[in-house]
Amino acid sequence: MLNSLRTLIERQILKARAEGRLSGLEGEGKPLPDRSHEALTDPAIAAGFRIMAQAGVLPEEFSLKKQLDEARAAYATVTDTADRKMAMARIAELEMRYNMARDARRAFLK
Repeated sequence: MLNSLRTLIERQILKARAEGRLSGLEGEGKPLPDRSHEALTDPAIAAGFRIMAQAGVLPEEFSLKKQLDEARAAYATVTDTADRKMAMARIAELEMRYNMARDARRAFLK
């Protein structure tokens, strides 16, 4: 079974090469990227993160972390008491959402 699958894959690669479908691809002639850090990661999860990164998509927790950092920086510049309360409420909301997103990712990866 495994040998027949390997043979099928090899035939498909040779067919695609003969038809020229493997020429002009992104990264052609360049070395493969170093992915040694993925050695201890589940291959499916690593592939998922790689696809997301290539598509320019970030997990929600990353965008929330960025918003949280911006909100904290903005809070440091606010002097009015009412505005400080609103800024602190925004920080608390973002922290809650960030922690929920992070915990959800960790639970999913277990």
